[in-house]
Amino acid sequence: MGFFFLLIGCSRPTEYIHINGSTMGTTYNIKMNSSNNNYDINQIKDGIDSILIHLNSVLSTWDENSEISIFNKTIINKPFQISNTLNTVIEHSLNISDETDGYFDVTIHDLMSLWGFGPNPKIGIPNKKNIDSVLHFTGFEKLHLEDRAITKNQPFLKLDLNAIAKGYGVDIVFEYLKTEKFENLFVEIGGEVRCKGKNSMGNIWSIGIETPNSEKNNSPSFIGIVELEDFSMATSGNYRNFIDYNGEILGHTINPKTGFPTKSNLLSVTVFSTTCMIADAWATALMVMDYDTGFKKIKDIEGVKVLWILEEKDGSRVIRKYGDLKIINPIYKIIV
Repeated sequence: MGFFFLLIGCSRPTEYIHINGSTMGTTYNIKMNSSNNNYDINQIKDGIDSILIHLNSVLSTWDENSEISIFNKTIINKPFQISNTLNTVIEHSLNISDETDGYFDVTIHDLMSLWGFGPNPKIGIPNKKNIDSVLHFTGFEKLHLEDRAITKNQPFLKLDLNAIAKGYGVDIVFEYLKTEKFENLFVEIGGEVRCKGKNSMGNIWSIGIETPNSEKNNSPSFIGIVELEDFSMATSGNYRNFIDYNGEILGHTINPKTGFPTKSNLLSVTVFSTTCMIADAWATALMVMDYDTGFKKIKDIEGVKVLWILEEKDGSRVIRKYGDLKIINPIYKIIV
């Protein structure tokens, strides 16, 4: 899940190409510039749209004819041959599941549906019996990948790739534009971002981290600004969609281990990595964990930086971070 961003600069702007549109149930936004003007912008946009259409045809659970949807409909436990695209995403998903001890898990499809999310949401709040029943056939260890084929140990296991697909889409579009010789790039899908070079002001790309519940408490729109130089970022938060569980208001992040929404003082997590796919998946995983657990896990992962926003017992908010992150104009106290 991604959120809004802010681009800033302080010098005379140069001309940038701006392309936007819709994909993966959200929007995409691209800014780019090159010293080589020998390109056809319509051909470039067609190339971007072609990539995104392909990714939807493989990874979208909202498309009943997509590759992932066809797999989800199968109820046999024999190898299911998959495309290179799906193979890449599944391979990284299983690796991250292993690294996070299952806090990231793409077999969460029916748990999300049970709580009212996804293409076929159930109505009403599930009871523990319902949840335990679904947990019986979920879990990343029940999915196996070998020789570009996936096999489900449980016939009713289904996949939901929403927590990694947007980030992967950013990476693929980004790499395509690099091959087209664009030197300065900003690629964003649904708030997940990857940048290269400089913005139109000639400065490093600057991105605002959205303030949780800024509309409700009249807070500034951004908790601070970070500079993104040849890096990616993704944000996950627990404050846009809520579940009323027996009078208790819970966020929509579902813990794949328990089957219940996560309860913690963690409001949002922003992850920075060399690829947006990694940032996207880890942002989801760290949002499921509490801060202490997440901090211990991330220390074993190379090339990743993290910014957490937490709410203290007295209602105040603080920023915690991991890695050499510089936060410009933070509105909350930073605790290292």
